[in-house]
Amino acid sequence: MNIALWIVTGLLATAYFLGGGFKLITPKEKIAALGHSGAWVEDFPAAGVKGIGALEMLGALGLVLPAALDIAPGLVPFAAVGLGLIMVGAAALRLRRREYSLVGVDLVYLVLLVVVAAGRF
Repeated sequence: MNIALWIVTGLLATAYFLGGGFKLITPKEKIAALGHSGAWVEDFPAAGVKGIGALEMLGALGLVLPAALDIAPGLVPFAAVGLGLIMVGAAALRLRRREYSLVGVDLVYLVLLVVVAAGRF
C-alpha cells in the first residue's frame, strides 16, 4: 500500500507543481486564450491566479518533501487536504460557470487527494 501511495502522491505532486508553475509564470491573458479549460481565469484578478499557482506549488512540495526527508511526515495529509480544498473550489467554480465536462477532472483529483490524505493520516 505504501508504494501505491507514493506513486499516487508523486503523480499528484508533479501535476500540481507543473500546473501551479504554469499559473505562476504565464500571464492571465495567455491562460484565458487556451480556450475552454483556461476560461476560469476571467473570474479572478491576475494576482489571484498567481496566488492559486503558488498555493498549488507549495501543496505539491508539501505532498512529497516532509515524507521524503522524514522531517514532519505528518504534514503530508494536511497538504493533501489543502489541495483538496482547492479542488472543491475549482469544481464549484466550474459548476457555477456551467463547465460540466471539466468538473469530472476536478473530482478525480479530489478523490486521489482523499486517498493520499486517508492513507497518510
